[in-house]
Amino acid sequence: MHMALPTALLGAALVTLGGCASPLPKADPNQAWVTMHSPASSLLMADLLDGKRWPDGRYFQMPSGAHELRGRFMFEVRGGGGGHDGFAEPRQITCLLLLRYADFASGQRYRWEARAWLMGAKSRLLNSAGEVLAQGETLRCGPY
Repeated sequence: MHMALPTALLGAALVTLGGCASPLPKADPNQAWVTMHSPASSLLMADLLDGKRWPDGRYFQMPSGAHELRGRFMFEVRGGGGGHDGFAEPRQITCLLLLRYADFASGQRYRWEARAWLMGAKSRLLNSAGEVLAQGETLRCGPY
């Protein structure tokens, strides 16, 4: 099984992150911090915070209270039925995800996790103790 990031995912990650090697900014203790996590063969990136474009795909940082986060989750699916060996080429799928949470707290760290689920995605928000606080919503998925 191929475990490295697919070329399309790698390219998207490099363009969007523009230097993943750069360190994350220092967390503001007066803000809530959300990091993005997905399996190694996929990529979850921060996109919009309360409807406004977020500049760094690796995290969100925001004041206490209710917020709406949007992310892009990219992964490959393999399917049967084509090609000379009976298997179709892998397809790149991107899912637009939505996460709403009313109680983000300043100084707290959160983790937004996503994983592929059939031809879509599942996501959830966890606190620093690993407790699930909210389930994400998949807005749509396709070969974007």
